[in-house]
Amino acid sequence: MLKATVNRDDLLRRVQIYAFSVHEAHLFLDTHPTDQAALAYFNKYNKLLEEATEEFEKQFGPLRVLDYEAPANKWEWVSEPWPWEMEA
Repeated sequence: MLKATVNRDDLLRRVQIYAFSVHEAHLFLDTHPTDQAALAYFNKYNKLLEEATEEFEKQFGPLRVLDYEAPANKWEWVSEPWPWEMEA
């Protein structure tokens, strides 16, 4: 079980790092829209974010409520621990 926890924590950390990088690049591009290096950086980390998020959600469930499909009879989004509440 420790290996799964380390892998889970590593995946969540990667998602957080990539999301931060994409957000910062996005802010920079708002004022420098033709900066080719910034565009390449944004595209690279946006792709990494998508891949890391997909990998995390496949193994551990959705990270955002927007990605959650509720069953017809019960709202279960808050039934499970939040991603940051899970510990070894």
